[in-house]
Amino acid sequence: MTDVSIKRNILQNILTKLNEKTFNCITVDSDTSTSDSLMVIATGQSKTETIVDEFSDEALKFTEELNSVMLSLAKQVVRDGEGATKFIEVLVEEAKLQKDSHNVAMSVANSPLVKTAIAGEDPNWGRIIMAIGKSGAQVERDKISIYFGDLLVAKNGWLSPNYQESKAAQYMKNQELLIRIKLGVGVFKSTVWTCDLTHSYISINADYRS
Repeated sequence: MTDVSIKRNILQNILTKLNEKTFNCITVDSDTSTSDSLMVIATGQSKTETIVDEFSDEALKFTEELNSVMLSLAKQVVRDGEGATKFIEVLVEEAKLQKDSHNVAMSVANSPLVKTAIAGEDPNWGRIIMAIGKSGAQVERDKISIYFGDLLVAKNGWLSPNYQESKAAQYMKNQELLIRIKLGVGVFKSTVWTCDLTHSYISINADYRS
C-alpha cells in the first residue's frame, strides 16, 4: 500500500512493467498457488501533486522505490522456499531474443536436476547445458559459455582448459550462488532467482494434507 496520489492507469502500467522483472523472475519449484496475487493500493492521502505522467520525475522516483520493494519481496519468497538452503541467481546474457534469455534462465532455474545438483554442492555444468537445450531458445552449443560465480567452467560449448573442479566444488558450498550463462548469439539478457531442491522440500510437501 502507498499513500501516493497517482492515476489508476499510470499505477497499473508501472506495476505491470515492474512485475515482469521481479515476481515473474522468481521460482521455487515452477508451481504457483491458486491464491498467488500481487496488488498495489494507492490511497491518495499524501499531500503531493497527483502523478499523471508515467515518465515525470515524480513518477520515475516512485517507480524506482516501488521496484526496490517488489524486488526485495520477490527475493524473500525464494529465500523462504520449502527446504531451501541456497539462494541462486541465474544470469543469461547474449541471447538472440529477449524472450530467449528469460526462457533459458527459467529453464535452468526450474530444472530439478540442476537444483538437486546445487543442493548436493555438485558443479555439474552438464545439467545446465541440458536445461539450456530444452528451453526452446535459439542457441548454438559451440558459442555457449558458463560461469559459476567468476569461475569459467565451459567455453564455446566445451569444458574450459583452465577449469579446476576443486575450485568450482568449493564455490558451490556458498549459500548464495551465481550461475552466469553467455549464449554468444545476441545482446539480450535476463536474470531470475531460485533456490535449491533438498530432501526437506519433499518432507515439507509430503508430510501434510491441506
